[in-house]
Amino acid sequence: MYIDSEIKKEIFKKHGGAEANTGSAEGQIALFTFRISHLTEHLKKNRKDYGTQRALQLLVGKRRSLLDYLKGKDIERYRAIVKELGLRR
Repeated sequence: MYIDSEIKKEIFKKHGGAEANTGSAEGQIALFTFRISHLTEHLKKNRKDYGTQRALQLLVGKRRSLLDYLKGKDIERYRAIVKELGLRR
């Protein structure tokens, strides 16, 4: 599997504040971004993999929802995570 517990811990430690803080919006957005980039690379090689394409669209929607939530809750945290991850928004 492309993502194991060590990678998840590293992502949540960097963006969520602690390894155990898996519920933070920033940590989840960072994890979704990692998964989206992986699926995007997969789809560049396998254009007709429609199951993966649908999963990618669902992940992008979930990330968008979390970003909208964070934008309404705390605009500074939103701006920081968008800048840190290099998202176009």
